Amino acid sequence: MIGRALVTGATGMLGSYIVETLRERGWSVRALVRTRAGAAWLEERGVCVAQGRLEDPASLMAAARGQDVVFHAAAAIGSGGDWARFERANVEGTLHLVDAACASGARLVHVSSTAVYGSARYAAAPTDEDGHVPALPERDVYGRSKQAAESVVLGAVRHGRLWASIVRPPVMYGLRDRQFAPRVGPVLMRGFFPRIAGGRTTLTLVHARHVAEGAVLAATTEAARGRTYLLTDDFPVTTGDLVAAAEVGLGRRIVSPALPMTIGRLGFCALAGALFLAGRASLARHASGTLAMLTRDNPFDSSRARRELGWTPWIEPRVGLVDALRDWASRSTDSDGRT
Repeated sequence: MIGRALVTGATGMLGSYIVETLRERGWSVRALVRTRAGAAWLEERGVCVAQGRLEDPASLMAAARGQDVVFHAAAAIGSGGDWARFERANVEGTLHLVDAACASGARLVHVSSTAVYGSARYAAAPTDEDGHVPALPERDVYGRSKQAAESVVLGAVRHGRLWASIVRPPVMYGLRDRQFAPRVGPVLMRGFFPRIAGGRTTLTLVHARHVAEGAVLAATTEAARGRTYLLTDDFPVTTGDLVAAAEVGLGRRIVSPALPMTIGRLGFCALAGALFLAGRASLARHASGTLAMLTRDNPFDSSRARRELGWTPWIEPRVGLVDALRDWASRSTDSDGRT
């Protein structure tokens, strides 16, 4: 299947990879952007740019008109914050986009998140798509908003209004990364990154290109209608692998001693406190989640995507992580050559 696609969130990391994947396969691509500023590189790649907002149903109707598939990769993200903001962007915005896809007769591939599982992802057996999606605490506004957005999409499918599929990625990395590399990069650049509990656990981490390819496969697989896919375990990545990649990508020697779990917990508590005092509350809120990612094995199973979609990841971390960290470092260097 080759056709016409609208991509929301096209200027973000995952959205840009979806755009690239589609263009490589011969698709005509339209990108929904809030403003044209920063979107020139999309137009240079043959992408039609449509200005619009998830909060503006009319702009979505216009952008989706004539499209065969809508890839919904735009979302409000973050830890903590105001529920109203997440509801407006992630729930109401998805509802508006569902209406637009229905009106145009387009398929919809909705990018959700493994955040829908909360801490329940760490179960005795690997978490797959049949696992229970629990009620989340009120403070988990992002996870709750992604659960509600999924309900909007699946409700439209059940009522026969829409052909849709859902993909759930975990933390992603790649070029143009605004989340993972900016969180770990500043620490790695300081040349010290301890391997807590031995550093042998597999990180909950996947390359964004692989998620993009999985989303395109879902859109073009008839049996994916109404199905949800975890795109979560392309290649195993340990803390040791991350440090090795960072030494190459950042060009730094990194001391990485093995620390017991108790010391690691104390260190992350101290780090969170220091970040709060330094006015970096948004980073501080990520401390506990980062500790869990570094010390607990990737709990997810992507067998369904491999079996039903033919999802076949190919970018090895020893290449992808190096490129991602090198790209982050080049973008975060100021005019004086400092990071």
